[in-house]
Amino acid sequence: MRRKEIPKPDGSGVRKLGIPTVIDRIIQQAIAQQLHPLFEPLFSEGSYGYRPGRSAQQAIRKVKAYAEQGYGHAVEIDLSKYFDTLNHELLLNLLRKQIQDKRVTDLIKKYLKSGVMENGIRRETEEGSPQGGPLSPLLANIYLNEFDQEMKSRGVTVIRYADDIVVLAKSKRAAMRLLESSRTYLEKRLKLQLNTQKSKVVSVMAQKHFKFLGFALGKNGNGVYVRVHRQSLAKAKKKLKELTSRSQGRNARQVMEKVKVYIRGWIGYFYIADMKRTLQRWNEWLRRRMRMYIWKQWKKPRTKVQNLRKLGVPGGKAYQWGNTRLGYWRIAGSAVLQCSVTNEKLAQAGYYDFPAQYERLRQLHSSG
Repeated sequence: MRRKEIPKPDGSGVRKLGIPTVIDRIIQQAIAQQLHPLFEPLFSEGSYGYRPGRSAQQAIRKVKAYAEQGYGHAVEIDLSKYFDTLNHELLLNLLRKQIQDKRVTDLIKKYLKSGVMENGIRRETEEGSPQGGPLSPLLANIYLNEFDQEMKSRGVTVIRYADDIVVLAKSKRAAMRLLESSRTYLEKRLKLQLNTQKSKVVSVMAQKHFKFLGFALGKNGNGVYVRVHRQSLAKAKKKLKELTSRSQGRNARQVMEKVKVYIRGWIGYFYIADMKRTLQRWNEWLRRRMRMYIWKQWKKPRTKVQNLRKLGVPGGKAYQWGNTRLGYWRIAGSAVLQCSVTNEKLAQAGYYDFPAQYERLRQLHSSG
């Protein structure tokens, strides 16, 4: 496999991928398709990652349902380099329990032991199942299913999406005990390593602290609700700033298309969260960013005057604003640009009305 390192979303380092060749990818996909029906019935009800018909949205909704039943505390379990530290012998023993054909388990063993190419040098892989191949998510689920089933046998509530795990409890004291017992089982029985700084007990309603799959929970007069975690919001807004940066030199229509692609995917993931007001604020902010972008693209005062006049601004006023020395952001929020580069004209140029997509998705899934 070819080693590829990508930055982690939270900026805490890199994630190591192992990219198989095309032939290996096809064979791994074939193996995965045969093994899924074999292992799927064995998986826990609280497991949501990389399983057919299950999603991150269902996982956070399940956490919300438990919170409504009084599970007010959560143990957030963070595993250090989970995919890179799976114990091969433990994993192969779990596979051999269900797979009768030794040729299949031997082939999987070869993939686990195949090594990775880093800068043209082959390195051994004595542990782990590198992310990047079709088989890796299934193997990761098979391995952590042992933890799911152990907790289930103890009557403990666990919600898991791949290696993102929350263990729920009704009191802080019970949660503290569960943190310790979870650490003991994961480290001693499954030979995994907990990140002690990130694994902690939090209140499920603590919006600043509880985070699961990018979501958080809140509570108001109507009860418990799902919201987007503030870190996820900050990350998205930073990305939108980058996409609408004035210094990139792209055509405004191209910029709006890139924003559209990003925000459609983002809302497609977070649509279950209550964020109507946030999206309305972002909509106003992004329109102003696009007006600022367009204003900078006009560059010369003469071009600005001509374009303002074309957009219906009277000659004297067009000349006054075209020659102003006010900063880009202030001009973007001025009445003259809002009346000339109107919301309708931005829409005609390709500006995407994303709050409308959010409302459509909410209605679609509430009726479904």
